[in-house]
Amino acid sequence: MQLLSSAEGGMIGGIVALIVTAVILVLIIIILLATRFKKCPSDKVMVIYGAHLGKTEDGTPRSSKCIHGGAAFIIPFIQSYSFLDLTPISIQVDLKNALSRQNIRIDVPSRFTVGISTEPGVMQNAAERLRSLPLNEIQRLAEDIIFGQLRLIIATMDIEEINTNRDKFLEAVSINVEGELKKIGLRLINVNVTDINDESGYIEALGKEAAAKAINDAKKSVAEKNRDGSIGEANANKDERIQVAAANSEAIEGENRSKVLISQSNAKLREAEAEANRLAEAAESVAQARANEEAYKAERQAEAERAKRERATLEADVIVNAEIEKQKAEIEAEAEAERIRRRAKGEADAAYAMRVAEANGQLEILSKQAEGFGKIITAAGGSSDDAVKLMLADKMEELVAMQVEAIKNIKIDKVTVWDSMKDGKSTTAGFLSGMLGSVPPLQELFKMSGMQLPAYLGTVSENGEAVKPTEAEKPEKKESKKSSAGSKTEK
Repeated sequence: MQLLSSAEGGMIGGIVALIVTAVILVLIIIILLATRFKKCPSDKVMVIYGAHLGKTEDGTPRSSKCIHGGAAFIIPFIQSYSFLDLTPISIQVDLKNALSRQNIRIDVPSRFTVGISTEPGVMQNAAERLRSLPLNEIQRLAEDIIFGQLRLIIATMDIEEINTNRDKFLEAVSINVEGELKKIGLRLINVNVTDINDESGYIEALGKEAAAKAINDAKKSVAEKNRDGSIGEANANKDERIQVAAANSEAIEGENRSKVLISQSNAKLREAEAEANRLAEAAESVAQARANEEAYKAERQAEAERAKRERATLEADVIVNAEIEKQKAEIEAEAEAERIRRRAKGEADAAYAMRVAEANGQLEILSKQAEGFGKIITAAGGSSDDAVKLMLADKMEELVAMQVEAIKNIKIDKVTVWDSMKDGKSTTAGFLSGMLGSVPPLQELFKMSGMQLPAYLGTVSENGEAVKPTEAEKPEKKESKKSSAGSKTEK
């Protein structure tokens, strides 16, 4: 029993120790999580950086997350945080020898108040560019930006504008400077220009001119006021006398007008009573006539309604059916017309496409011919006459073939002439003269191509007759002819 009690006691002690350990671990986790839940004060911007910060609008991972006011949970081990102070920063800017648009150098001492911006996009710029910088570095960076922008603004303005129109100058400074400060996450809170001076004394001269003008204007104003006072007193006396006389005359006129109005009112009263009686009698007559007219109108309307019902019955039985048939016929006619129109359009498009293809082919042929002609002229050394001769020489075979079309089936080397010596003359000579008759056309053909027939083929006289070749012009090899009857010559 004692052994069993000891074992049970040890088991219970182990369970209790385990429960206590678990409770301690849970408390440690809760405390750790509580320490990672950070609140942002109202005068600071909390910057959370690390992983799991989401993505920007363009899909790139966010480098940091800014919170102004509220609280956020910082994920342990993968995220951390820091604060940006929103306390305003005062910067003294003593700008000297700034060149204005008139090329006059001026001094513009001023004081700027800037601070970390809480605008969402600008606050992100501050987190990326100013988070690790100390306050004096942020102040020096802002001072450099302000100096550059202030010089740029002064260079675009005249001294008169800067000195007299301070609102315009300060507005330009605010727009330009704040636009540049936003790029690093700052905002412009206040601008105060203390004074403007120049080395040449231009502003002082402007001040003296303005003072003198103000004194002269004051003296002129005093004199004008004295003059206006004297004139006003005289005019007041005149107006008093005129107004008193006018008031007396108006009083008398008013009394007379009142009497006239009383008489007119009495006459109108009597006239109104008579008119009322007349209108009452006329109204009774009109009411009776209107009642009769309404009765007649109701009867006519009833008859018209009966006629409408009968007409509607007829339209439902006859007219509607006819209208339906008419619309059906119109729809069928329109469908047939559309089919015809589409078929005609298809045929027209096909014909147009064929004509376009033929025109393109003809254009391609002519283009290639023109290109070939250009190359022939180039090969002929740029001479158009020589180019034509080359082209004719290339076609000479076809041209000669056309000239000898009439005797294309005659084999000259197999021609046999039987000379019968008719009337003591040789018929062979007649055959040769006939053959020679073909020389003039050949001569013309060769002339057109810029060439000349060989002399042994014969020549052409001035009157266009063929002339036989002489013995010296004949070829060396000649075929002998037999002059006896029954002799045979081969050509």
